[in-house]
Amino acid sequence: MSDAELATPPSQLVDVKGVASLLRCAPRTVYRLSDAGKMPQPLRLGSLVRWRLTGPGSIQEWLDAGCPAVRKAGAR
Repeated sequence: MSDAELATPPSQLVDVKGVASLLRCAPRTVYRLSDAGKMPQPLRLGSLVRWRLTGPGSIQEWLDAGCPAVRKAGAR
């Protein structure tokens, strides 16, 4: 985990239900988009999965950019 990730305040991290609410979809769809590289990858904190709401590599930045695929096709 990078220093920037560690410096992200907890109030700016959202769980899958929060992301699903922002995207107006089901939580399972959020996981599918994330696994397919079509949205920013989450932070994994032990068993917790959270996404940055604001800042670089965040959900808000991704939405503002028009929801482009994050990972290139064929890349893993």
